Amino acid sequence: MATAPFRDMDAGKFPKRTPLRDILRNDTRIVNFRKGEIVVRQGDYGTSAFLILRGAARVVLRPDLPPSVLGRQARGKKNIFRALAQLWNGRRPPESFRCADLMPDSRIGARLEQERVRVFLQDVPRVLDQHRTEEMTAGDFFGEIAALSRMPRTSTVFADSEETALLEIRWQGLRDLMKFDDALKAHITRIYRERALASYLNATPIFRRLDKVQLGRVAEAVEFATFGDYDWSGDYKRLAQAGTVRPEREPVIVTEGDYPNGVVLLRAGFGRVSQKAGGGERTLNYIGAGQSFGLREIAHNWRKGANPVNFQYSLRAIGYAHVLVVPVPVMEEIVLPSVPASELPALIETADEGGPSAAPAQRAPREAVGAELLEFLTENRFFNGTATMMIDLDRCTRCDDCVRACASTHDNNPRFLRHGPVGGRVMVANACMHCADPVCMIGCPTGAIHRESFGGQVVINPATCIGCRTCFNNCPYDAIRMVEVRDETGEFMVDEEMKPILKATKCDLCVENAGGPACQRACPHGALTRINLNRLDALAGWLQK
Repeated sequence: MATAPFRDMDAGKFPKRTPLRDILRNDTRIVNFRKGEIVVRQGDYGTSAFLILRGAARVVLRPDLPPSVLGRQARGKKNIFRALAQLWNGRRPPESFRCADLMPDSRIGARLEQERVRVFLQDVPRVLDQHRTEEMTAGDFFGEIAALSRMPRTSTVFADSEETALLEIRWQGLRDLMKFDDALKAHITRIYRERALASYLNATPIFRRLDKVQLGRVAEAVEFATFGDYDWSGDYKRLAQAGTVRPEREPVIVTEGDYPNGVVLLRAGFGRVSQKAGGGERTLNYIGAGQSFGLREIAHNWRKGANPVNFQYSLRAIGYAHVLVVPVPVMEEIVLPSVPASELPALIETADEGGPSAAPAQRAPREAVGAELLEFLTENRFFNGTATMMIDLDRCTRCDDCVRACASTHDNNPRFLRHGPVGGRVMVANACMHCADPVCMIGCPTGAIHRESFGGQVVINPATCIGCRTCFNNCPYDAIRMVEVRDETGEFMVDEEMKPILKATKCDLCVENAGGPACQRACPHGALTRINLNRLDALAGWLQK
C-alpha cells in the first residue's frame, strides 16, 4: 500500500465487497528475478501484468530473439529420404530420443526456484550487443495489454539486475483496479490506444477508408470491456462433467431487444449469437476474433431513422471475450459516411450474425449444418478449432488406417485417440484442434508449447518440455497426453530421482510433412477431415459430399 501507484489510489472509491487491500492481497504477488531470467516471452499467452518494484528489466525490441532461445524448435519439411525412411522405422521404440535431441539451446539455461522453473539467458551482454533493447525501471508497468486482451505477448522481457522484484498482477485484479481508479485506467487505456488499437481498427474492413485523423477520433471513442473468465478451461471441464454448459450461464454482452448503442467488435475470444425461442434460447451462430455484432441494426437506423430497430439477437461470451464497442454517434458521423453506398450491403453481410434476416448466401451453410449440430459444436466449444478432426460415422469403417498412419509418422505413437463426443453422425476425435484461442499455452514455464511462426500450428518442443502437465491440465478437449520417453535402445529415461521422464505429446498436424496430416490422407473413404470450424461453409461442403 505504500508503493506507487497504490499509495495514490483513493481506497474510498473501492466498494466494501472488493476493497483495495483485498485486491492486492488476493490478486497480486511479489516475484523475484535474477539478472538474465526471462519474465515474459514473445508469442506466449499470459494472464498477468507486471509492475517493477525494485531493480530493472529490459524489453527486446528488434531484432527478435531466435526461436530456440525462446524454447522453441526450428522445424522444416521432411525431404523425400526422411519421408521414405518412415516405412522401415516400424521397429523403433515409441517416443524414443537421442540424448542430444533433448538438450535445449546452449544460449539459455534453467533453474528451479521457489518451485518454479526459471529460464535465463546465459550471455546477457551478447544479447545487449546484438539486439536493440529498452530499459524499464521501478514504477514501470508491462504486460498489461496481453493480460487484458488475451493476445500473445508482443515482446520478450528479461530481468536486468541481480535483484529485480516484480509485482505480478492477475488480470482479474488489474480489471478491478482499473474499474475503481481513474488514473490507472487512463494510463493503461492510453497505452492500449497508442500501441494496439489503431493498427487493429485499420485492419478491420469497415474502417479501412478512414484517414489517420478519422481513425484517431474513432480510437479515442472506443470503449473496452471483458466478459467471462480468462482461465475458462477449468470451469468448462467442471460444467461439462456436470452437464450444465447452457447459454443461460454465459455472461451477456448484448441482450435481444436492447437499444443499439454501438457496434461490438470481438477482439479476442468467442461469442454465442442467440434468439429467444419459447422459454429458452436458440443458438443461431457463433462469432470469433475479428468479427462484429450489431452493424446491421445500426446501419439500418442510420439509413432509415424514421423506423429504428433494436438489437435483433443476444450475444453472450463463451468462456472469455474481450470486446471493443464503437459508439453509435461515431459510427454515424465518421464511419458509415465513409463507406460507399454500393459497398455497405456487402460489409453488412460479411459481419452478419447469421439470423433469419441474413442473406441466403449467409444462411445456406448454417442451414446445411443444421441447428442440432450447430448447438452441439457450440455447447462443446469446438468452434475454437482451426484444424478440428471430424469423422463421419456413416462413412467410417473403423479400419484404423488413420491411427496407423499417425503412428508411422510420429515414432510409433499415434498422437490422437479415435473417439470423442458424438453429435448426430459426426464425431469430434480427441486430437489437437490447433485452437484459435489456445488455452493450453497459458502458463508454460519454458515456452515449449508454442505456435509455429508460419503455419500457426500449435506444437511442442520436447527439448524444452519439462513434463510439468500445465498444458495437459489446461486443454479442455483432452487432446494432450503425457508419455514416458525412451532412449534409442528402448529403455525408459529417468531423472536424478530415478523417476520416469515425462513429455507432453499431441497432434502437430504433421507440420514436417509436405503432404499435410497423415490421418486425413490415409482415410480410404473420405470419412475423416481436418477442418476450420470458424468456416461453416467448409463444414457444410464436407457434410454434403
